[in-house]
Amino acid sequence: MDPRDTAPDSWEQEDDVEATVDGQLEMAFTTLNVNAKPFVPNVNAAEFPPSATRAPSESVDAAVPVENGDTEMTAEEPWDQKDEEPTEEEPGGGDRGPGESATPEDPAPEMMEEEEEVLVPKVPPVQPDAPKKEHINVVFIGHVDAGKSTIGGQIMYLTGMVDKRTLEKYEREAKEKNRETWYLSWALDTNQEERDKGKTVEVGRAYFETEKKHFTILDAPGHKSFVPNMIGGASQADLAVLVISARKGEFETGFEKGGQTREHAMLAKTAGVKHLIVLVNKMDDPTVNWSLERYEECKEKLVPFLKKVGFNPKKDIHFMPCSGLTGANLKEATDMCPWYTGLPFIPHLDSLPNFNRSSDGPVRLPIVDKYKDMGTVILGKLESGSISKAQQLVMMPNRHVVEVLSLLSDDVETDDAGPGENLKLRLKGIEEEEILPGFILCNSDNLCHSGRTFDAQIVIIEHKSIICPGYNAVLHIHTCIEEVQITALICLVDKKTGEKSKTRPRFVKQDQVCIARLRTAGTICLETFKDFPQMGRFTLRDEGKTIAIGKVLKLVAERD
Repeated sequence: MDPRDTAPDSWEQEDDVEATVDGQLEMAFTTLNVNAKPFVPNVNAAEFPPSATRAPSESVDAAVPVENGDTEMTAEEPWDQKDEEPTEEEPGGGDRGPGESATPEDPAPEMMEEEEEVLVPKVPPVQPDAPKKEHINVVFIGHVDAGKSTIGGQIMYLTGMVDKRTLEKYEREAKEKNRETWYLSWALDTNQEERDKGKTVEVGRAYFETEKKHFTILDAPGHKSFVPNMIGGASQADLAVLVISARKGEFETGFEKGGQTREHAMLAKTAGVKHLIVLVNKMDDPTVNWSLERYEECKEKLVPFLKKVGFNPKKDIHFMPCSGLTGANLKEATDMCPWYTGLPFIPHLDSLPNFNRSSDGPVRLPIVDKYKDMGTVILGKLESGSISKAQQLVMMPNRHVVEVLSLLSDDVETDDAGPGENLKLRLKGIEEEEILPGFILCNSDNLCHSGRTFDAQIVIIEHKSIICPGYNAVLHIHTCIEEVQITALICLVDKKTGEKSKTRPRFVKQDQVCIARLRTAGTICLETFKDFPQMGRFTLRDEGKTIAIGKVLKLVAERD
C-alpha cells in the first residue's frame, strides 16, 4: 500500500523505467483511433462466443503491450498493413495486433456473412431503390366507421409492413375491450383515445411498397368534428380512396345531407386530388353478402354527385368492392365476387399511370406539423422542387433563413428528395415555437407570395342564408388554417357561360359562383391558382360545415 500511496514518486520511477515503451504505445493508440470509425461491434456481440476457444489466447496477446510494441518496432512498413487489416477484421470481431492476423483470417469471412444475415431484416430490403420508385400519397376518406383505418391496416399487413405477431397482439388487446373487429385499424390509430373510441382523430401515416411504386397512406378522420385535420391530410394527397360502407343503413347515413361521404369527396377535389378510387367496403356483411345489386345501387347514387363535384366518371373514378376485415379483393381477387372482373385494389394502384412532377421548379413545402426532437423537426409534402441535405431555405412568411440538417422520406434517411415525397426535415436556425402549420419552406431565390388580401372565384356549396360583404369564415388553403372575411363581392359568374355580371352583387346565395375580395386575419402564404394550383385552391368553412370552395385569381398588394 505504501508505495501506492506515495503516488508521485512511483509515477516518476515508472516514467524513468518504461518511458520508451509508453511512447510507442501512444503511437499505436493514435492509429487505432483513426481506424475506429468502421468498427461495428454491436451486431457481432452475440455471435462471438462460439469462437471462445480461440478468444482467451487472443485477448491475452492483445493485452500484452510489449508484444504490440515489438511488432511495431520491427519495421516501418507494417503501418500500412496495420491500417488495412483492422478494417477487414473489425467487422468480424475486434482489434487484434497485426501479429495474430494469421489466426483469425479464416473465420473472418464467415463472420462477415453472418453479420449481413443479421442486418438484413432490420432495414427494409428496398432501401437502395427507394428514391427511384415513384412516390404516391394516398388519402383514405369517407364517413365515420366506413372502415378506412381497417383497410389501411389490412393493406399494411398484406404488404408486410406490419408483422403477424403485432397484429395478434392488437387482436388480443381489442378482444379484451370487446372491440375485436377494430384490431386492424390499430396499426394506424396509435394513440389511446383513438383506440378506445374507435375513431381516428389525427391523420395517421404509414407507408407500403408495390413492385413499381412507393405509397404513403394518409388515414384521414371521418368524424365531422375533425374535418380540419382531414383537409390537412387531403392537401398532401395525389390520390384519394373514398371508402363507403355497403352495409344496409350505413351507406345511406354517410351519403345523406349530414354525412361525410359527400363533404369528403368535395374536399378531396378542392384539395387537388385528381383520381378517386371508390372502395365499396363491408361487402362480406350478412346484409350485403357480396350482392351485385347493392354494389350497383351504391354506385348509381354516388356517380351523379361525384360528377357534380368535378370528377369525370369515365376517367377519374374507379369503383371496386372489397372487405377490409377479411382482406378480400385488396391484394388478391376473391371467389366470393365473380361479377367483379377488374384488378384488386393493390395491383390497381400499381398499374396507375405515373404523375408528372417538375423537380426543377421552385422549392415549395407546406408544413403540416412540427415538433421538437434534438432540434426542430417539421413534416410536410414537397409540392415542387427538390431539397438536399445542408441546403439553405427560407421559411415564409416570416423570412427565417434555415438550414436542413437531415432529411427523412417515410422514415428512411436520404440525402435529397424530389417532389411528391412526404418528408420530415430537421432544421437549424429556427425554434419550434416560431413555426406554424401553413408556413412554407422556399428556396431563397424564389420565394412564395404572402399577403392578406386576395381576389378569388368562389362557389357557394351549402349555406342557408345569403352571404354579404363582411361575412366571416375559416379559410383552409394548402395546410394553412386562417380566419377570413369577405370584404367585397366583385361580380357574379354565370355557371354555364362563364360570363361575369356588369354590376356588383349585393349578396350571393347557395349554388352561385362569384368573384370576391377576401382578407385574412394574419399574413398567409398563397399563390394564384394559375401559377401554382396546389397553393391556390381553398375551402371556406363555418360552423363545422364546408360553405364554399374557390381558387385564388389575384393577389392584392397591401395599402398602408
